[in-house]
Amino acid sequence: MTTKIGFLLYPNMTQLDFTGPYEVLSRMPGAEVYLAAMSLDPIKADTGLRFLPDTLLEDCPLLDVLCVPGGPHVDDWFDNAEIIDFLKKQGQQAKYVTSVCTGSLILGAAGLLDGYRAATHWTSLEYLKPFGAIPDRARVVVDRNRITGGGVTAGIDFAFTVVAELQGEAVAKSIQLALEYNPAAPFKGGHPDAAEPAIVDAVLAAMDARLAKRRRNTEGFVSS
Repeated sequence: MTTKIGFLLYPNMTQLDFTGPYEVLSRMPGAEVYLAAMSLDPIKADTGLRFLPDTLLEDCPLLDVLCVPGGPHVDDWFDNAEIIDFLKKQGQQAKYVTSVCTGSLILGAAGLLDGYRAATHWTSLEYLKPFGAIPDRARVVVDRNRITGGGVTAGIDFAFTVVAELQGEAVAKSIQLALEYNPAAPFKGGHPDAAEPAIVDAVLAAMDARLAKRRRNTEGFVSS
């Protein structure tokens, strides 16, 4: 049985938000993966890696799983009619509407998280509220047919969760073993709950301008 999975690709996205889940989901039996974008030109991620979309948004078939990766400048797409219309169309009928990291904010802008619990990068949890979403600090959040992952690396855990929802734990565990996904972080502190306060402060300071812009772009937002 074929499962149509589609990733929204856009400039300045974070590549691991996409490539982590792609590596897992593409190995699921029957997976048919689409890389959908506004153009078929190469997409440049925020760190310079390039991807080649294989379908235009307007030509993408109706999906079983819609997935939106995040990125440092997701705010730029909140009012992009082509992207928002694509998400609304797909979100109305997809079996699962999903995101990784700040991709949940784009889902929110499309009105697809109103009343749902959702995860995102720890620096942006508060920005889910204007979209009617309920921020959840969990690494992966499942609320009915919405599945959202936290920041960046959480996308891998997110993808195994999606596989388990679709085809059961045995399939997810088999892919996990094949990929030797057995993480053992070299340092404690990949979340602010565990990191040293000085490091948390330094990261927030480095992201201050970006988060201030995000605050401005979400204030007063009304999803439709």
